Amino acid sequence: MSMSDVYYKTVNQTTSVLLFVQGVKDAAYGEMASVNLDDGRQIIGQVLDSRDGMAIVQSFGETRGVDLENTKVRFTGETARLAVSTDMLGRVFDGMGRPRDGGTPIHSGDRIDITGSAINPYSREEPSEFIQTGISTIDGMNTLVRGQKLPIFSGSGLPHNRVAAQIARQAKILTSSEGFSVVFAGIGINSEEVNFFRKEFEETGALDRSVLFLNLSSEPSMERIILPRLALTTAEHLAYEENMHVLVIMTDMTNYCEALREISAAREEVPGRRGYPGYMYTDLSTIYERAGKIHNRKGSITQIPILTMPGDDITHPIPDLTGYITEGQVVLSRELHRRGIYPNVDVLLSLSRLMDKGIGPGRTREDHKGVSNQLFSSYATGKELRSLIEIVGEEALSASDKRQLHFADSFEAKFVNQDYYEDRDIAETLDIGWELFSMLDKTEAKRVKDEHIAKYGKWDANGTIQH
Repeated sequence: MSMSDVYYKTVNQTTSVLLFVQGVKDAAYGEMASVNLDDGRQIIGQVLDSRDGMAIVQSFGETRGVDLENTKVRFTGETARLAVSTDMLGRVFDGMGRPRDGGTPIHSGDRIDITGSAINPYSREEPSEFIQTGISTIDGMNTLVRGQKLPIFSGSGLPHNRVAAQIARQAKILTSSEGFSVVFAGIGINSEEVNFFRKEFEETGALDRSVLFLNLSSEPSMERIILPRLALTTAEHLAYEENMHVLVIMTDMTNYCEALREISAAREEVPGRRGYPGYMYTDLSTIYERAGKIHNRKGSITQIPILTMPGDDITHPIPDLTGYITEGQVVLSRELHRRGIYPNVDVLLSLSRLMDKGIGPGRTREDHKGVSNQLFSSYATGKELRSLIEIVGEEALSASDKRQLHFADSFEAKFVNQDYYEDRDIAETLDIGWELFSMLDKTEAKRVKDEHIAKYGKWDANGTIQH
């Protein structure tokens, strides 16, 4: 008789998320279990630890207060697996990979272990292809590159979901006629957010090339641990077996980390920073490092994880550790949001570490780097002057200072601000930059090359502003 045929009625303790099963000799870490509760419900579990004849099972459902004598646990002998195929495109699943759209379960294709692994560094291909999102603050100043992992750092109540939906709708590779397939993972989101994303994907036609995994805030928090891995397993199949370019959007990674902390507390582990487990960095890396390109494979996985920073604190462990693992971040500003600017990207706090790999001649335009540097420089100067005039007043500023101050205002109004349905190509984004430079004297545009000024600049022959 195999272990998968044996039911154990030796549960001696439960918490809200864990069962402690005695007399189990051969349970393996990560092995799946089927738990039959006394009230007739059947829930899924996964072995977190096995020692001294006891198996600790993480349950994907509420187990607090169950009748221990009448609870039965069966160990399946398999790790968590997901049936993957192109039939998943256009479908919506829950946090355990079960259909949420009323369709039939996926039986075709391969059943793949969802644990996965990071891409072998030797097999990785360096990201180098520019992804045009149609959003100027990203394309022009914090460029996304195919195979990159670029998170969005947001705050409660900010429009990160709209930004993510706009990227999913508009993202394209300029050097390829192929669009992106999207794998969307909604982790602990509310019903309003679920309705928003389903409506967005359906109305724009993006659902036909997308796979949605949704775990609602009212559903078991333990599903939030497994859901990102379901999404990434699906993405890996589409990318590396079906040769697709896949964009993975995961929101909200803060809910994932909260579930991780809940498990850690239930296991009575020694807490790390702010109560989160000390292994959270390693755990997050097993998710983020599954993005990239592989040599001799046509497909790729580009990741955009979204997280809401508790208290808008960018030094909080979740954004802090995420920033170490990923290749930059796009930070949303509450101040810009209050002023009605969308998308409210704070370009001075944002960063794309792979930007230089994806811009320049043959990728975007030869003036891209210089335009980006000049925009950063002039906007930073303008923001500093805003703080200064609160002390000395605008009358104390020089003519040059007033131009830089005016530049910062115009930058936010014309470059940062754009409509939700406005899809700007990279040439339009860079041209807006040159229009903004025309507010400055030619001598103040020190970060763009003379040959680019001659080709794209708006100054007259004397270097003064053209009107």
